[in-house]
Amino acid sequence: MTDQDFHPGLTPGHLGAPVLEPEGRPPGAPRPRPDAPDPHQRRNGLACGLTAFALVAVFGGAGVAGWTWVQGQRKPSAAVDYAGQGTDSVQVSVPEGAGLSQIASALVRNGVVASSLAFTRAAKGSAAAGRIQPGTYTLKQKMSAAAALSILIDPANANGLTIPEGWRGSQIYTAIDKKLNLPEGTTERTAKERAAELGLPEFAKGSPEGYLFPATYSVTDGTTAADLLKQMIERAGKEFSRDNADIVAQTLGQSLYGLVTVASMVEGEADNTQDMGRVARVIYNRLAKGMPLQLDSTINYALGRSTLNTTVTDTRLDSPYNTYLHPGLPPSPISNPGRQAIMAALDPAQGDWLYFVTVKPGDTRFTDNLEMHQRNVVEFNANRAAPASAAAAAPSAASPSAASKPAEAPAGEGER
Repeated sequence: MTDQDFHPGLTPGHLGAPVLEPEGRPPGAPRPRPDAPDPHQRRNGLACGLTAFALVAVFGGAGVAGWTWVQGQRKPSAAVDYAGQGTDSVQVSVPEGAGLSQIASALVRNGVVASSLAFTRAAKGSAAAGRIQPGTYTLKQKMSAAAALSILIDPANANGLTIPEGWRGSQIYTAIDKKLNLPEGTTERTAKERAAELGLPEFAKGSPEGYLFPATYSVTDGTTAADLLKQMIERAGKEFSRDNADIVAQTLGQSLYGLVTVASMVEGEADNTQDMGRVARVIYNRLAKGMPLQLDSTINYALGRSTLNTTVTDTRLDSPYNTYLHPGLPPSPISNPGRQAIMAALDPAQGDWLYFVTVKPGDTRFTDNLEMHQRNVVEFNANRAAPASAAAAAPSAASPSAASKPAEAPAGEGER
């Protein structure tokens, strides 16, 4: 930008300015020609220019060639690394989902390896490095990156606690007691007596059920039962706050706690992850119509058991968790759902289904027709009455299906 952009008018010689005529030349008179250049001067100038250009090309080319040679001789800088198997023991935790750079940082921070670069280079040369399991590893300080990697890639060295999807609180308490070598009942007592310290939402009313998120957690020598419970509840809180869960719950006519409860029932009822979205839709459809849910999993929870056999007597159980007698949702979650069950509760499949029954493993049938459902239940009961060889292939009792009724059950699942 020139000064002409700020001041009006154009100076002589500026593009678009009027040409000033020399003084004393009449209008229209021819312009005087400048003196012709001396041909000797032109030749001398051209020769000097060519010489200078040649010198630049020669020295410039030599410089480029030299730089290229120097770069070719350079090797990647060596990563700082220790030698040997190390000295003092130290425990390093690898959280679930940690990448190589995060693991390397933890190793450097605990004095295990000399540099992150040494570890990541060693790991990139090992196909097993991508399968490092979450947990707590006992390593040595000042050990070589290769030696540290050899310990980390062995799953037997991972001291972690894995909580399966769909476990109840009672099962998790027992697992924590066993992992930490605590007297039986210690973790359950901790959950009750220190509920206010665990980070539960207020609407949970001090009950961790539904908020003990299934995952693998690191365990060190100093880990306590309260530590593990807090980690599980914190992880669950993050999962339940994703995808605008509270807003989605409202659109589904539920509170966030209600959504957690639905997810827990989906976890207990679905025969496989592919059916979770449809099971969730059946629950929402029945709630919308004011129909009792009539889910066996809620009765099993009230009775503290896991079975496919629900009798007529069971359906008359005096418990707020008996969804045959009491409409609506049970008073709390009945298990601790994983991510897929949570997503099913948040985003149920589209359909008009009101009934479902797992006739055999991998064959769960959904329908909105009562008569069709009753026929499916008859087939289910026939499969359950089959010889022991066929019964051995029945669904695991740890994950009961929705309509698993023996022949004596009231109209099968037909009343649903």
